[in-house]
Order: sequence, then structure tokens, then C-alpha cells
Amino acid sequence: MAIKIQPLSDRVIIEPAPAETQTASGIIIPDTAKEKPQKGTVVAVGNGKKDQPMTVKIGDTVLYGKYAGTDLKFENKDYLIMREEDILAII
Repeated sequence: MAIKIQPLSDRVIIEPAPAETQTASGIIIPDTAKEKPQKGTVVAVGNGKKDQPMTVKIGDTVLYGKYAGTDLKFENKDYLIMREEDILAII
């Protein structure tokens, strides 16, 4: 599911998971109350830095900070571009 953008250095492009539309107890969450997702799938990876190779790869599901990355819209899809250090964990 790679895209036609090649991030530079230690940057990655992530496709965020869809926001929750319903709570575990069945309450429907309106659009105005939905929280920004903190989980997504890596769709493109840079080459890394000279002395630090990349640890994530395309297809990894990752967790990242709530305000991490920069929003990017490409071919009518929403993505986030961020440094690898902003990724908290690989699931």
C-alpha cells in the first residue's frame, strides 16, 4: 500500500486509522467530539540517517503522539508525515 511520495531522511508517512464512531457501551460519538486517532499504518519510509537505520517498515501498525506529525492530503487521502522519533511503539 505504498504511495508515490518518498520521505527524506528519518521521516515516515502514516495513514491514520479511522476515528472511533461508537463507544464500547454503544453510544454514538458525533463528529464534533471525535478525537484524533493515535494509531496508523506506515505507508512510506525514508532512508534513515547515516548512523541510524530506520526501525519501522512499510505495513507496520504504529502508535504516535496525539499532536505528532504534519497533516498531508495526497490523492484525496489523509496522511501524516513525521520523524521516526515521534513514533512511540510498533504494534
